[in-house]
Amino acid sequence: MIKCIVFDIGETLVRDDRYWALWADWLGVPRHTVSALVGAVVAQGRDNSDALRLLRPGIDVGAEYAAREAARCGEYLDETDLYDDVRPALAALRNIGVRVVIAGNQTVKAASLLRSLDLPADFVATSGEWGCAKPSAQFFRQVAEAATGATLEETLYVGDHPANDTVPAAKFGFRTAHLRRGPWGHLWADAPTVLEAADWVIDSLHDLVDIAQQEHQA
Repeated sequence: MIKCIVFDIGETLVRDDRYWALWADWLGVPRHTVSALVGAVVAQGRDNSDALRLLRPGIDVGAEYAAREAARCGEYLDETDLYDDVRPALAALRNIGVRVVIAGNQTVKAASLLRSLDLPADFVATSGEWGCAKPSAQFFRQVAEAATGATLEETLYVGDHPANDTVPAAKFGFRTAHLRRGPWGHLWADAPTVLEAADWVIDSLHDLVDIAQQEHQA
């Protein structure tokens, strides 16, 4: 039985279009250049922030982030950043009694922005608030605490990133669903490491409603 489903944020619930577009504008480069470099580092299995380092060797990403915020050119989220299946799928899961948790590698500000969207979720937190990030075991221990009333085997972690979501979540003991969404989700969906670690590979968050219902009936 699945009692709790935990959702990654970037490219699981929220499109990254605006995130990278704002970085491109801040650095004064074409948006398509940033998109292409993000795709390149994804294909190489590198961290996505390496795209910024290719554009500006030696860049201090944290310092630039702070400068953007000070200049009022920083992080922003609104309803248009959500994938279309987010609200209906999360609401449907809660309606059948599944605890919905949102937890990903985002900033403290991102957590506040997400909460302001009033999503149908029981709990929202980010790595910035917890002081630990995926793929660390400490992050997933925090997730386990947020999955109140559910054991590891009763908790399903959903994400698009093999190295940050599917593989480490499975290693920690959660059941996992790899979401074929965004560059990481599509590129690595059929990788042997993902297929070995994932209990399901899904194309939409709506698939989770069927999975949860089937698990309840099993």
